[in-house]
Amino acid sequence: MKDLTAKQSGLRWLWLALLVFVLDIGSKLLVMNTMGYGWSNRIEVLPFFNLLYVHNYGAAFSFLSDAGGWQRWFFAAIALGVSGMLVYWMRQTPATNRILNVAYALVIGGAIGNLFDRLVHGYVVDFLDFFIGNNHWPAFNLADTAIVIGAALIVLESIIASKKPQAEAE
Repeated sequence: MKDLTAKQSGLRWLWLALLVFVLDIGSKLLVMNTMGYGWSNRIEVLPFFNLLYVHNYGAAFSFLSDAGGWQRWFFAAIALGVSGMLVYWMRQTPATNRILNVAYALVIGGAIGNLFDRLVHGYVVDFLDFFIGNNHWPAFNLADTAIVIGAALIVLESIIASKKPQAEAE
């Protein structure tokens, strides 16, 4: 593994994590300050999309949302651990590897956005509600979107890297 300076490494892409964090927190504050809480206050935007202000005490798809409170600290620890690991990996990744560094930055920004909610509010603010008929996808937010896109990019990059000849990869 090459020893890269901060300027040569993926750490140059941390601005994107900060942008994701700011957009996520800004959108959540906008929702909290302008919308009423719950289903009866939803804003119908499109035939398949509502804005819907809800609290998520768990993780993805409200996993462990009724676990009694310990999950707040468990998911906070995971967010910190994953973000720290990704910052370390960004430090080891050349800045020219755009896909991987963008992916890491998206996941970090999203994880820190949801971590902020957990620490400040005790829950994550969700507001994007997609559905088909009466079947609703669990509500989510911009942080969740960034995490999913980042994870997909990590998978894409691993597929691309596995198809490169070994001499190119080194």
